[in-house]
Amino acid sequence: MKLTKLKCYLFVSMFFLFIVFLALPGCDMGKQGYTNEWLYPDDVETVYVKMFDSLSFRRGHEYVLTDAVCKKIEAQTPYKIVSDINVADTVLSGQITSIGSAILATDRYSGRPLEYEVLAVVEVKWKNLKTGKILINNKTAKATGSYSTQLGQDFEYASNVAVNKAADRIVEMMELPWEE
Repeated sequence: MKLTKLKCYLFVSMFFLFIVFLALPGCDMGKQGYTNEWLYPDDVETVYVKMFDSLSFRRGHEYVLTDAVCKKIEAQTPYKIVSDINVADTVLSGQITSIGSAILATDRYSGRPLEYEVLAVVEVKWKNLKTGKILINNKTAKATGSYSTQLGQDFEYASNVAVNKAADRIVEMMELPWEE
């Protein structure tokens, strides 16, 4: 009886040692795990957002994009938007390079378009005015929106959706890069 208990204890202790040895290679003491630091550069407090330009023949979207970027920076980042470039830490600028549409789906019998997609492409620059460092250098943000004329939607609706999604991408680009 004592021999079987001893074998049982030996088996359990060997099992736990086996589990510990399996877990050790996953532990790297040299790397940092989770952190609660900001996702954004901490040497920046204020951002001046220049009015976005538009190279597209469709006008008015640059106003929607600039307004959306300002609102999203205020809501999702630790930065404040300032209206005077002389007191800003950084300046964010860019241009809408294109806004176009394409057919997503057609009616199988008549060949008429059922759903369209709008693609907005924006180039972005972000410069630290204190250090002169370029934080974002001509990166491209792309976003889409779809619409259906049968649902009473139009190109303007989908282009506003695409431009607002592009504003999300721009604010995401302002985050610090992930380290490996």
